[in-house]
Amino acid sequence: MRKEEKLLLQNFIPPLLFVMLLWIIKGLEINFHLQFSKYGLLPRNIDALTGIITFPLVHGDWEHLISNSAGLLVLGFLLFTFHRDIAYRVILQIWLLHAIWLWLGGRTTYHIGASGIIYGLAAFLFFTGVFKKEKSTMTISLLVVFLYGSMVWGLMPFLQGISWEGHLFGGAAGLLMAWYYRKTGVQRPVYDWELEEEEHEVEYWKEDIAEVKADEQSKTSDDNSSTTVNYIYKPNSDHNDVKN
Repeated sequence: MRKEEKLLLQNFIPPLLFVMLLWIIKGLEINFHLQFSKYGLLPRNIDALTGIITFPLVHGDWEHLISNSAGLLVLGFLLFTFHRDIAYRVILQIWLLHAIWLWLGGRTTYHIGASGIIYGLAAFLFFTGVFKKEKSTMTISLLVVFLYGSMVWGLMPFLQGISWEGHLFGGAAGLLMAWYYRKTGVQRPVYDWELEEEEHEVEYWKEDIAEVKADEQSKTSDDNSSTTVNYIYKPNSDHNDVKN
């Protein structure tokens, strides 16, 4: 196996293991007739704080799990392929951020499923390309739009049985992480002509400041050299007041 193929396989393993964990949890729930929805996130309920950690691991049915599995595998693979150095941190921060926001601002009902993380990964991959303006990251942005552009409908509050708040907070967390890590990893090359333009802008800026200072000094010198003229009036001794 070539080095490139081995690296691609390594990038696929972390999301695959996570998806396998979700399937194991669902299998245990079905086979042993358990009810894991109680481990979901119930907003503003102190007794359900553990749901901040556990709610992405619980899914309503097999269809729900299959739908989320596909997104986790594809977006997780892209994340580890192009942002491997920060991939684990991004996932953890998206997980915790959107969970805390959902606990604070979500509807008072149990929220379950990993779709919030999927929205976070999609937003991170898309906005990283927007912020960096680097060729490979912008390509991934376009790919995310092509594959998951329809996800925007999941942000609408009129869909029944869908935690649109989880989707919204997940996307917001991904956007925030994209901005936070915008200066890490591969960056857009800076060309010589861009540096020359920046140098010219700095020179113009310095010249403007010099002109302003020169004008101020000129005004100050003019004020200091100004002469005060006092007019002295000597009355005529022959003049007499006229009285009626």
